[in-house]
Amino acid sequence: MNTGRVESTRPRLLLVEDDRALTGLLADLLDEEGYQVDVTNDGHSGLHHALTRDYELMVVDRGLPVLDGLELVTRLRARGVTCPVLLLTARGAVQDRVAGLDAGAEDYLVKPFEVAELLARLRALRRRHPDAAGWLPLGRRRLDVDNRRVLDGAEEIPLSAREFAVLHALAGRPTKVFTRGELLSAAFEHADAPGTVDACVHHLRRKLGRDAVRTVHGLGYRLGAG
Repeated sequence: MNTGRVESTRPRLLLVEDDRALTGLLADLLDEEGYQVDVTNDGHSGLHHALTRDYELMVVDRGLPVLDGLELVTRLRARGVTCPVLLLTARGAVQDRVAGLDAGAEDYLVKPFEVAELLARLRALRRRHPDAAGWLPLGRRRLDVDNRRVLDGAEEIPLSAREFAVLHALAGRPTKVFTRGELLSAAFEHADAPGTVDACVHHLRRKLGRDAVRTVHGLGYRLGAG
């Protein structure tokens, strides 16, 4: 894993998990999702990484060797580290979830879990925490929210204000099918015709390919494969 400086277009995520088979699987999936992933396998190393490097998100297993996940999060919060943390655990009892949240974690996911849910929860954390929300995944690409552009490897694809507004709405809720009226409301302050949405989708497809925005016949649009 790359352990150099944080790249402007690949938000850095710290994964602290002692199950090495699970770690390898998650690291690959998170890399495909657009993260720059650093991996550690015990709480002490996780603490060192989190105190010496900047991360947008952390995924921390509760049952870690050397220093357990709860203590790790508690120490980070005591040192002023505010990076959003999602705890993974095999313990699903209410008191265990409460303990994790009280320690300072923002979210809690019980094993076994679906990878799609983990990725969705991380997207939700980015939306709730502006410091971690500078980008959104678009399949193999990324939407650079701060600079209103799409990043495809080294290629930068600029967007108009309206194109960005539509794509940002779709990328923020990638499984939702938006009606034209919902996109008008979400993306435009001064637009009264559904054709405005259709025109933006047309221009987005010309720039990004037809798969970038999917038509759901009779309903509206949703984010495509990119």
